[in-house]
Amino acid sequence: MSNKERFKLIPEVYLILKKGGLILLSRRFQTGYEDGKYSMVAGHAEEHETMREALAREAKEEAGIAVEPTELEHLLTMHRWCGDHERIGFYFTMDRWDGEIRNCEPDRCDDLGWFRLDQLPENVIPYVRAAIECSENGTRYCEFGWEKKQA
Repeated sequence: MSNKERFKLIPEVYLILKKGGLILLSRRFQTGYEDGKYSMVAGHAEEHETMREALAREAKEEAGIAVEPTELEHLLTMHRWCGDHERIGFYFTMDRWDGEIRNCEPDRCDDLGWFRLDQLPENVIPYVRAAIECSENGTRYCEFGWEKKQA
C-alpha cells in the first residue's frame, strides 16, 4: 500500500440568482484575486459542510440573505484547471430567500447589483461567464481551463 497523499480538489460554491432577465453579480475589490472583475455570490466550502450549507453561509455573509440549503437547486458543476491546481465549482439557484440583498462585504466587493443576462459587463471573470452561458443553455457539467493545460 502506498503512502502517497490523495489528490485533492478545492470545492467552490456559486449562487446563480436570476430575476426577469437579470442576474446578480458582484465586483471583486481588494481580494488579491480577479479584483475589478465581476463574479457571483460565492465562496469555498469548509470542512464538514455540505455544498448547499456552504452557499447558504456565503449568501448570508456576502449578500445578507437567509437561504434554506434544501431549497437550493443544483444547476451546474464545473471542473476547472487553474494553472497549478484544480477546483470543482457547484453552481446553485433558488427562487426565494429572506432579507434584502445588500453588499455586506464592502471591503471585498465594490458593486453588487442586477445585470441584464444579454448585456453582461465586459469584465466578468471568464469562467464565471462560461458558467452563466452553461446555465442558460441547460448544460449540467462543464470543464474550463483545460485547453491551457494541454498547450
